Amino acid sequence: MFLSRIRLFALIVFVILTADFAQATTPKNPATKLGTVSFPTSGTGQAQQHFLRGVAALHSFWFTEALDAFQQSTEADPHFAMGYWGQAMAHNHPLWEEQEALLAKAALSKIPDIANLTRREQDYIHAVRLLYGDGKKPIRDKAYSKAMEKIYGNYPDDLEAACFYSLSLLGLARNAENKLQLQVESGAIALEVFQKSPDHPCAAHYAIHAFDNPDLARLALPSAKRFAKIAPASPHAQHMPAHIFVQLGMWPQAVTSNKNGWTTSVDWVERKNLPKSERGYHSLQWLHYATLQQGLIKDAATVFAIQQKDMREGIQSKSNLRASKYYPRMLAAAIIET
Repeated sequence: MFLSRIRLFALIVFVILTADFAQATTPKNPATKLGTVSFPTSGTGQAQQHFLRGVAALHSFWFTEALDAFQQSTEADPHFAMGYWGQAMAHNHPLWEEQEALLAKAALSKIPDIANLTRREQDYIHAVRLLYGDGKKPIRDKAYSKAMEKIYGNYPDDLEAACFYSLSLLGLARNAENKLQLQVESGAIALEVFQKSPDHPCAAHYAIHAFDNPDLARLALPSAKRFAKIAPASPHAQHMPAHIFVQLGMWPQAVTSNKNGWTTSVDWVERKNLPKSERGYHSLQWLHYATLQQGLIKDAATVFAIQQKDMREGIQSKSNLRASKYYPRMLAAAIIET
């Protein structure tokens, strides 16, 4: 059941009153490269370790890395049911309205008998099966969200349930009439996780998405200041704080976030020997815009030159057509802002 307006108001007040505390809180344990998650399963050893990394990557929308980690978990233990759950989850990109349903169903078909799993694990698997069940995607998304709401209610100490329920609400909000209500509810849940586990990648990330508008952006400022430090390996985690910084006119911080998002993506592509199309051109476009907002015309031209170079090479080799996606936006900004 969605929150009443009264409870929504109370949650907004809660967020405002606790935001500074959340920013000051420091995790007791050193941060890992993708943050800290706690997701006990029936898996053990290497399978569980790969699984945890997959969940952490999932919360930073690093779907390629998440899928790789989940596949490693089932390679370590082919009977590890939650590893296949993770693979299916990595094929769902709710805020981009993308879903690789056939690949997800193929992963789910490999799940062995779930009778020996814990009730909690069975609930998670039931939920993801609804996500890829019968009917059109909006119907399946709602069914999945209701299932996650139930898990969230049944396991109040399960931060992952809170995270995935929060994310499901963000997915529903994209085309909903009550978009603001769903976003605020999602953000409030994410910030509750932030209070309990300030090094959790979902806590900061989903709050940023939930409050990504001028009226609510300040509620996510502590999250924006922290997310890049939580998951320094993730290009998306480096970029996302810029969404809040831009809303608040914090242009130097927005430049830093997008510069880090771009360079982290380039490092990842080179390290993994991936095609250039995997580079973070979204961050590059935002870097160009934030630089222009400060009147740094020469710096902006340097950024634009990177885009143009990659686009020319990509078109010529037909290996990086994605680079051209952001060119019209950057060209328009260069003309309008100068």
